[in-house]
Amino acid sequence: MIPSLRRHRLAAAASLVLLACAVQAQTSDPASPKSPAPIIERPTSPRGTRPAPTPAAAKPTDAKLASEPIAQPSALTAELFYEILMGEMTTRAGDPGSGYALVLDAARRLRDGKLFQRAVEIALQSRSGDAALAAARAWQETLPNSRDARRIELQILIALNRISETVEPLRAEIAATPQIERPMLMAVIARNYSRASDKKLAASVVEQALVDELKSPTTGGLAWATVGRLRLNAGDTSGALDAAFKGQQLDPASDAPAALALEMIDPGQPLAEPIVTRHLANNPKASPDLRIAYARVLVENRRYADSTAQLQALTTARPELAEPWLLLGSLQAQARQDAAAETSLKRYVDLAANQKDAEDRQRGTTQAYLVLSQLAERRKDFTAAERWLARVDSTDELVVAQTRRAGLLARQGKLPQARELVRGLPERTAEDKKQKFLAEVQLLRDAKQFQAAYDMLAQASAAAPNDSDLVYDQAMVAEKLNRLDEMERLLRRLIELKPENQNAYNALGYSFADRKIRLDEARTLIQKAVQLAPEDPFIADSLGWVEFRLGNTTEAIRILEAAYKTRPDPEIGAHFGEVLWATGQKDRAVVIWKEALLSDAENETLQETLKRLRVKP
Repeated sequence: MIPSLRRHRLAAAASLVLLACAVQAQTSDPASPKSPAPIIERPTSPRGTRPAPTPAAAKPTDAKLASEPIAQPSALTAELFYEILMGEMTTRAGDPGSGYALVLDAARRLRDGKLFQRAVEIALQSRSGDAALAAARAWQETLPNSRDARRIELQILIALNRISETVEPLRAEIAATPQIERPMLMAVIARNYSRASDKKLAASVVEQALVDELKSPTTGGLAWATVGRLRLNAGDTSGALDAAFKGQQLDPASDAPAALALEMIDPGQPLAEPIVTRHLANNPKASPDLRIAYARVLVENRRYADSTAQLQALTTARPELAEPWLLLGSLQAQARQDAAAETSLKRYVDLAANQKDAEDRQRGTTQAYLVLSQLAERRKDFTAAERWLARVDSTDELVVAQTRRAGLLARQGKLPQARELVRGLPERTAEDKKQKFLAEVQLLRDAKQFQAAYDMLAQASAAAPNDSDLVYDQAMVAEKLNRLDEMERLLRRLIELKPENQNAYNALGYSFADRKIRLDEARTLIQKAVQLAPEDPFIADSLGWVEFRLGNTTEAIRILEAAYKTRPDPEIGAHFGEVLWATGQKDRAVVIWKEALLSDAENETLQETLKRLRVKP
């Protein structure tokens, strides 16, 4: 036991000897200005001393010596070395309080930032926040120019929820930060203070600390955005919006207020989006990331046409950027603008090779290949569709790629092989198993084998009666089998399971409207769906259709025209064209139907409408 203990002590001593050597090796040169704070700070030279002058002429050997750092006498005496050693050993032996005191005393005497930091670490390891704060403040008092000491003090105060005490140290940190580093500092401030338990106080304290920055046209945009983000974190949306507005007024060129407003875009907050659109309109060189983020928000709100316009503007201004082409191509494919989508996606694939992040590149190219395959499938070029799928090498998208391959086989009349391909997919999770099942059901539905699809769904629903996805799919297949009472029963069951499921209300209401029955109830159901998803163009299509069935043609045209503009889908086009036809606007109806046929000539609703009205556009 004794030799083992001796080896342990020697190892600890050796580690600290290395630390001592590091201290002795320090020169009197100041830390690099690029570094946030010197690793080890020491007192300045005694008053009145100056560096020895360099001789005007020197021998080569003298010049070499002069170019090397001059060793300085170490302040680390044997006594202090022993004190540090005992502090570390005492801490490791389970007495962090005594170890903390020894290391902190040595830090004060040596004026060594690294030892102060070690004292803070010991205190934190022993869960003594007050002791950690005392060490950080002793560090500040001993080395007042140390930014590391001030940063650690701020972090500890925030962790201790002593937010009101952070005003002055935060002001000092802001003042010491070069202008070029301010954006990063503001992001750190917002992140750190958002962790405070009293979030309103945190926002108020940061506003007090930034009082000068909030008045400056140079820093005001960024500062107000920081305050606004903390207000938003505290649940003060109106205060956050006010901060974004003030920041933009003070510094119209800053992206920060618009980025803050972007987070608040919502149908219930109409004043947020104008801040974003004003910034993008007035700043052609605004951050591309901001415009991309805005386009994504528009997609989330189902404003596809507006999102497409933003991406077209960005790809025109910055054609060398890859990501906007991918997003634009995906939206164009969704809108059935297949030729434009293919051009955009191929452009993305060409540019993606320059993306630095390998994970982002693989994710993006996989999405592009899948959509390009879908476009080829639409034009019945199955060979090209398979070539694009063959380029997908992401294991995460294996199920999607194989499901697409199965769809290609089914469309070529090879349904048994397609089903076998889906069944052979791996099942790593329960969700994988469910997706395989739903993919096979979809193959049957696409092949119009509705009874087989219904039987599969009925069996699965019996085993999992509360699975809303299964209930909805079973209801849709029941409609195809003309089992309308069964469809209604299932949709009402879905509404019980998920009262916020807009698709259930929409499907049931549309079914009534399409059959011209219970029209008042149909409108009530669809209006509920609109409340749950106000930006969904397909739900708007249902509302327009029920208004038409009720005889409100003017309202129907208004709703359907807006829906078709948002999403020029062939089914919406079929309904819009029929309402126009019924009101005598036959030429306009034919134009809409021609557009819809170009988009998808095989759409069932469109074909049924044209056949019933005996129209050949």
